[in-house]
Amino acid sequence: MADAAGVDDDARTAALRAAVHALMPRAKADLTELVSYESVADPRQFPVAECRRTAQWVADAFAAEGLTDAGLHATPDGTDTVVARYRAPAGQPTVMLYCHYDVQPPLDDAAWHTPVWQLTEQDGRWYGRGAADCKGNIVMQLTALRALREVLGDKGFPVGLTLVAEGSEEQGTGGLEQFVPQHVELLRTDTILICDTGNFAVGVPTFTETLRGNVNVVVTIETLGSSMHSGMFGGAAPDALAALIHLLATLRDEHGNTTIDGLANNQVWDGVQYPAEQFSADATVLPGVELLGSGSVADMLWARPAITVLGIDAPKVIGSSAAIQPRAAARLNLRIPPGTDPQQALKLLTAHLETHTPWHARMTVETEAVGAPFKSAAGGPARAAMESALAAAYGRPTTTEGQGGAIPLCNVFAETYPQAEILLMGVEEPQCLIHAPNESVDPTEIEHMALGLALFLASFAD
Repeated sequence: MADAAGVDDDARTAALRAAVHALMPRAKADLTELVSYESVADPRQFPVAECRRTAQWVADAFAAEGLTDAGLHATPDGTDTVVARYRAPAGQPTVMLYCHYDVQPPLDDAAWHTPVWQLTEQDGRWYGRGAADCKGNIVMQLTALRALREVLGDKGFPVGLTLVAEGSEEQGTGGLEQFVPQHVELLRTDTILICDTGNFAVGVPTFTETLRGNVNVVVTIETLGSSMHSGMFGGAAPDALAALIHLLATLRDEHGNTTIDGLANNQVWDGVQYPAEQFSADATVLPGVELLGSGSVADMLWARPAITVLGIDAPKVIGSSAAIQPRAAARLNLRIPPGTDPQQALKLLTAHLETHTPWHARMTVETEAVGAPFKSAAGGPARAAMESALAAAYGRPTTTEGQGGAIPLCNVFAETYPQAEILLMGVEEPQCLIHAPNESVDPTEIEHMALGLALFLASFAD
């Protein structure tokens, strides 16, 4: 079979495969430079200039590959979003390539086995902050475009392209979420590729179909006017920390299921399953410790709500005294699956906390953030073309998974461009340890995903 330009599909695939493979040394060099930029979008810890340098590098790199009108656009949160475009040939669709160039902070320099800001190869993986999330995806996109240019020559790209590289995704300050509705025509597109997720495992091409939403609150318990001596008053005086512990314990049952009154917790995941042994290894579960929940791992991760205690205000063990605490607080993160309204979840969580607070203690709930879950469509021409492209790149069929993390921008894109297909994909598989020390990327994921993207862009115009 030949495409519209008269190029045999098998020959095109072979040519793109060879081109991508030959470009991998350049991909490593690019990622080395990108990782060296300390682009944490938090001016309290890192220079703003580092993010600006990174943004300009991205703009220049994509402009060099034929995307014109490349530049930095200020967003309401004070960061820069890179936008670069290639006009679609007559009658062809436009594809948006989304990524972000900001990264998480190192968190713990001493826990890193390699230099944080220096791409280092060990045991076949490339280590460094942002190597996967999300600078590895930037390099993957660049490699795909370079391979296409080499194979197609002066014909130009077969579809329109719009690059959107965000500068504050990790901080969650919502700059691009506010920017999109204000610049609808600038970013108008037919298909959106959110390149900020990844495969179920190395070598397993995977679409992320769902993202859990979240509800963040701080619950505070007060019982006394001041700390009181535990010997003189303990036993009758209401202990705020004990009350908080009691309250938090009502949020899960003995199996670890999240148990918020009125919130469904029996949903089932019908996509790829996550073997318990593999999950235990990926999550570094200690030997002998049981996994949580009465459902499968996939059910618990992607289909059901999950409550996590992110932090507690209480005296540290070292330095604590024999005193009853008058006040204690906890920061809670409730992840909710598609089909659950975040405002309703907030209402149910608040009501549960009010109902189960013991001893008539004073309890207050402060809402920090509320984010909606997301579910992408399973059908459509873009999805079909990408399935074929990734299957050809990896030599095996694609599968689907969910992600526990939230990407609020997906809902903004869906509301702004309701006719556009949204696909979530990328190089960030579980071994990458994104958001943790010793982040890394498997270079074969960059190579295979770049080939898949190049095949998709070529075939989507057929």
